Amino acid sequence: MRIASWNVNSIKQRLDHLLRWLEAEQPDVVCLQETKCVDDAFPREPIEALGYNVAVHGQKAFNGVAILSKVPFEVTPRLPGDDGDDHARFIEATVAAGGGIVRVAGLYLPNGNPPNTDKYSYKLNWMDRLLAYLHERLAMEEPLVLVGDFNVIPAAADAADPGAWANDALYLPQTREKFRALTNLGMTEAIRAASDAPGLYTFWDYQAGAWQRNKGIRIDHLLLSPQAADRLTGTGIHKYVRAWDKPSDHVPVWAELALD
Repeated sequence: MRIASWNVNSIKQRLDHLLRWLEAEQPDVVCLQETKCVDDAFPREPIEALGYNVAVHGQKAFNGVAILSKVPFEVTPRLPGDDGDDHARFIEATVAAGGGIVRVAGLYLPNGNPPNTDKYSYKLNWMDRLLAYLHERLAMEEPLVLVGDFNVIPAAADAADPGAWANDALYLPQTREKFRALTNLGMTEAIRAASDAPGLYTFWDYQAGAWQRNKGIRIDHLLLSPQAADRLTGTGIHKYVRAWDKPSDHVPVWAELALD
């Protein structure tokens, strides 16, 4: 089963790109972020025509997440821990696979900038809620794949110019510490499990020729529970889609699991 994640930065603006990529790569499950539309406005029909079941948790003009799956699934929107949080940033599905289930959760973690504002406090609190969620889910001892735009640069090797991000919410020590807390629970970061190479970026800003100069960062991640990590057979970054006309500033990332 190939599970992928992509921050499309507006599903309406990037629908042709999404359909082109789905047809070319044929992922089994896809988590999307920054769909930027309400549920009723999500363009289901052309995606369903490619054989995908679709579940969305949207928000007008901001945020928004979705799951596409070739096999049926049961969905839970919203991250537990704050009933007052109305941001559409999380969606979870249990997907039938290999005689059992794989739990797939897609997230769009808050950016947190500027760091000296409530936006950064919200980011850190959201990460604490995510940590509590993982504590609960890992106790189930089932394959769990947590994917999405984490808005976290885990280490210096994950940025072409780490110094440029020193005071950014994506790279502050407290941010990276919270991310390590997630992996320290026993989650495996799929991309880094396969390679320690530099230059594995998933995001290039639209400004200052970042794409042309390869001034990227890696902020889109796939975290695997022990039961999922044991089944990992491949992972990668589809960098080529960033060269398409009017692309998202993010590219898809994926992991493949061998399921009985």
